[in-house]
Amino acid sequence: MTRRFACIAGMGSALGSKVVSNEELARDLDTSDEWIRSRTGIVARRFAAPEETASSLAADAGSRALDAAGIDPGVIDMTVVATVSGDQPLPSTASFVQERLGMQGWAFDLGAACAGFVYGLEVASAHIAAGSAENVLVVGTEVLSRFLDFTDRSTCVLFGDGAGAAVVVAGQEPGVIGSALETDGRLAELLQIPAGGSRAPASEDTVRRSEHFIKMADGSEVFRRAVEAMAGTASSLLEKSGMTPDDVSLLVPHQANARIIRSVAQRLSFPEERVFVDLAYVGNNSAASVPAAMDRAWRAGRLQPGDLVLTVAFGAGMAWGANLIRWTAPEVAS
Repeated sequence: MTRRFACIAGMGSALGSKVVSNEELARDLDTSDEWIRSRTGIVARRFAAPEETASSLAADAGSRALDAAGIDPGVIDMTVVATVSGDQPLPSTASFVQERLGMQGWAFDLGAACAGFVYGLEVASAHIAAGSAENVLVVGTEVLSRFLDFTDRSTCVLFGDGAGAAVVVAGQEPGVIGSALETDGRLAELLQIPAGGSRAPASEDTVRRSEHFIKMADGSEVFRRAVEAMAGTASSLLEKSGMTPDDVSLLVPHQANARIIRSVAQRLSFPEERVFVDLAYVGNNSAASVPAAMDRAWRAGRLQPGDLVLTVAFGAGMAWGANLIRWTAPEVAS
C-alpha cells in the first residue's frame, strides 16, 4: 500500500481593515507607544470593520490560498477552522466559511486558541494519511477585538484581527513531517474569557463584571510558560524527527510578543536571520498568527520548495504545539 502524506499546496491571509496604532490606544489608556513597543514589539494592529467577521476573514484568506494553489473550491472535501472568536456559538464558523467559498464535504471548528492552526494542520495531516480526506482547507481566524476590555492594558494592546489559510493536499512525499501537541488544563484559568458559555451564561451580572472580555491572570507567568513550552516542544519534535535547528530553513513562531520570540529562538539556537518576525503591524492574531505569518513569509520569498519549516505556538488552555514541514508550495505565489 502506497503511503499518503500531507503537503501544503498554497497559503493565503487576510487582516482586519482598520489600522489601530499604539498612540490611538494610549489616548484612553494608562500606557504609551514606548511602553507597548518595549514590552511587545507591537507598533499597530488591525481590527475588523463592523461588517467583517471571523468567517468573512477566513473566506478571504481561504480564497487566496485556493487561488495560489490552483485548486477549485469544489474539490475541498474537509474544512477545519481554528478559532475562539467565531461568528456565533451555533452553528460552526466552518459551516459559514464552507458556504461562502462553495466547498463541500465535512467542516468543523477547532478550539485551541493561539495553537489552533498548529493543531488543525496535524488533524488535516492525519486524515489525509488515513485516506479519509484528499484536499483540506485549514484556516485560523480571529476577531478578538470584540472581546477586548479597552481599560485593561495587559490584554487590549496585544491582539489584532485576521485569518490565515493553508490548502493541504495528498502527496507521495512527506510535506507535514510531524507534529508535537500538548495541553495542560491545570493552567486553563491563566488566560480566559470567563463568561458566555454554559458555565457562566450571559447575564446582567456577567456583563457588569466585564466577564465577556479576555482576562489574563498573570502575564509574567504566561510569558514564562510560553517560552518554556514553545522551546521544549520544538526541540522535542526536531529530535523525534532526526533533525537539528541547523536543518531548519525558517522558524515561524506564533507572533504574540517579540520578547517571547527572541527568548524561544535563543533557547533553540536559531540565528535571527532564520526566524520570521512580523508582528509589529498586525499584533497577536491568535489562531491566525502562524498561518498568516507563513503566507507573508512565502510571498516575501522567504520560503522555497524543499525548505524545512518549523512552526511553534502557545495559547490559552494552556495549549501548545509545533509542526515540522517540508515546504511544497510553488516557488512564487500566484
